[in-house]
Amino acid sequence: MSLKDKLRKLTPTFILEWNRQRKKRNRNAALTAQKKKGKSYSQADLEEDLRTAGLKEGDLVLVHSSLSRIGHLADGPKTFVDALINVIGERGTLAMPTSPNNVFQLNYIRNTPLFDVLNSPSKTGEITEYFRKLPDVMRSVHPTEPVSAIGPKADYLTKDHFGELTPYSEKSPFYRVSEQGGKILYVGVTLSMAGTNLHTLEDAVDFKYPVYYAEDFEIDVVDAEGKKHRVKTKVHNPVYSKKRRCDDLIPYFEEKGVLRHYPIGQANTLVIDAKGFFDAMIEGYQTKGITMYTPYGSED
Repeated sequence: MSLKDKLRKLTPTFILEWNRQRKKRNRNAALTAQKKKGKSYSQADLEEDLRTAGLKEGDLVLVHSSLSRIGHLADGPKTFVDALINVIGERGTLAMPTSPNNVFQLNYIRNTPLFDVLNSPSKTGEITEYFRKLPDVMRSVHPTEPVSAIGPKADYLTKDHFGELTPYSEKSPFYRVSEQGGKILYVGVTLSMAGTNLHTLEDAVDFKYPVYYAEDFEIDVVDAEGKKHRVKTKVHNPVYSKKRRCDDLIPYFEEKGVLRHYPIGQANTLVIDAKGFFDAMIEGYQTKGITMYTPYGSED
């Protein structure tokens, strides 16, 4: 375990939250200063960066992002989303996690009576909230980890997420991005901040760690036609959630050739081959016991 992770585990939650808010204020102040100096990124700037990072027409791409880390954008989230859509074109499909939850899943499910696919806001950043409200964007009907998508494969990505007991199954958008040979972008964020695709391993094998809470939960969901359904879902066990060391896996994925680094605006970006990423997880788990909880193998 890295020194940074050890210190994080020893630091009280309220101090960690204070530090996150402090960093956010500092980033916002820097963005304001960039705007005043006329140093904004245009759509064309971001398109050039995205193409350099390997995105091309017809790609299927799942994007995690931090607006503030990209730098000041001429038209805010619209600049970034328009750049993505223009680069992948009409034959491409763009997807983003739009989870209504930014706390432990257990806390969320205990305090949330209903998930409304059209109206429950995304808590995974300003870009995702802007994206989910665009015309023709579809959103999967899952109460803890919905995904929004637009493009030819959007329906396939989202349609079977409804009713799945876990959000990362073979019918989930996360798995299907890998199955379809898509790409995953982490723009200004890392695996530790947005590692949802890492969880597909847990549902794909007989996973040896009790990462799901023992109790199943029921919650009402409202679909796009306004119909209410009662569904069951599992949530992660916060005891194990605190043991994750996702970023320690980055060197493993680099070694496997499925993760590369590129700048998008000012944001360090991880560009991932989704199928290679999934295959590397399976291989690492079966041969060495590599997981986000044991990133150096079972003896870790």
